Amino acid sequence: MKMDQNKNNTSINFHGGIVVSQSFHPHTCVHLQPTNASVHTHCKPFFNLIFFAGISLFLFSCSISKQINKQATAILFKDTTVSSGYTGISIYEPSTGKYWYNHDATKNLVPASNVKLFSLYAGLKYLGDSLTGLRYQQTDSGLIIYPTGDPSFLHPDFKTQPVADFLKSKNNLIYCTQHFKEALGAGWAWDDYMDDYMVQRSEFPIYGNLVQISNNKGLLSSTPKNIALYIIKGAENYGDSIAYKFSRKWDSNDFTATPDPLVAPQNLYTIPMVANEQESVRFLQDTLQQSIRLTATNDLFHFNNTKFQRIHSQPADSLFAPMMHNSDNFFAEQTLLMASNERLGYMSDEAMIDALLKTDLKDIPQQPQWVDGSGLSRYNLFSPQAMVYILDKMQTEFGISRLKTILPTGGTGTLKRYYLKDAGYIFAKTGSLSNVIALSGFLFTKKGKQIIFSVLVNNFQGSATRVRRAVEEYIEGIREKY
Repeated sequence: MKMDQNKNNTSINFHGGIVVSQSFHPHTCVHLQPTNASVHTHCKPFFNLIFFAGISLFLFSCSISKQINKQATAILFKDTTVSSGYTGISIYEPSTGKYWYNHDATKNLVPASNVKLFSLYAGLKYLGDSLTGLRYQQTDSGLIIYPTGDPSFLHPDFKTQPVADFLKSKNNLIYCTQHFKEALGAGWAWDDYMDDYMVQRSEFPIYGNLVQISNNKGLLSSTPKNIALYIIKGAENYGDSIAYKFSRKWDSNDFTATPDPLVAPQNLYTIPMVANEQESVRFLQDTLQQSIRLTATNDLFHFNNTKFQRIHSQPADSLFAPMMHNSDNFFAEQTLLMASNERLGYMSDEAMIDALLKTDLKDIPQQPQWVDGSGLSRYNLFSPQAMVYILDKMQTEFGISRLKTILPTGGTGTLKRYYLKDAGYIFAKTGSLSNVIALSGFLFTKKGKQIIFSVLVNNFQGSATRVRRAVEEYIEGIREKY
């Protein structure tokens, strides 16, 4: 189903000579009028039937809108925490193509991790059923390997490693780099570079671009093994009863461990690593136990896919599901880069976003400001109607059954403490940044209706949990009543 550019205003022509003009603002009912001043006498019974059917239908729509607005006012707009910010809401019924309710639904707001819905669309559209883990060419000089951005390579969550198995059986490897330089996205909090929610993007991820440091009774060890790990003198005397604080130079994989008695000890630490092409080659050489040459070619930007052979790594949904359930920023960023590599022949989130908005998503209701794949950036701005649009588009193109397996439901993933009584009836993507809460997804009501909804709350002051609970009560109320 193709959604109109302006969903707030529609005209529907009935055969009885009536135009139904609908300005579907949540507080506005409909106006019906004959298209001609005179109606043939023998058409009057049919005319009246259609006329009053139209009146009933749209008065019903108006009634739903008013009722939902009362719920929004009572639960959201009168809540002191929610009302301290700015809220946009859109509720849409795809089977009828009608909005049930809109409140500032055309305004662009910070969507946080709801941006991942757009990255998911790019992945579903361009990555197929299986991820391309590697492109390669056998030449007289050796086996040239081309990075694809696949984040599953040697990632601990993926037990089968067909790309690694393939490379271990080869020798004389030549790594052809694209010189990808966009490790961190525009608008990211650069000083969080040591936090594992903000893993560096790269053209050839390895070990999830994370260093894992284990503390086994005072003995620290790392994966990958060939990083520089410096332990502050005397720290080893604390053993595994003390926590460690780790630091890393901004531009290198030299780590320092310092005992920190003020926090609880843990056995495993995960820390983002520097993930440029030089480091990727270094870790590959250590893993494969062979020398690898690093080269580059300008032909990558004009290549013909048919000249490459491919190794597929993982089922695509085995990446998409944890990306959405856990709101994995790294998987989302790499999904957009992989889609760019397939669609454009090189990795650029900026170029891919531009291409999508000009082609596949050209009929999006409001033009967004879209800058990354994960939603980490506050530069991202999307409207609630844009979120409804992408969910509706994915349902149309890929089917609700597949989306139900990818999106979390109540009691799972990022919804594990929410919508517990609605498990199996809500499938939605959460989003959160400081002073931003978002939720967009599918809801199946108790009266058998399926709706698509988006609630974006920005700039509130107070508890994020309180906002989440208020949104939960609001969405559950809609499920109960309709």
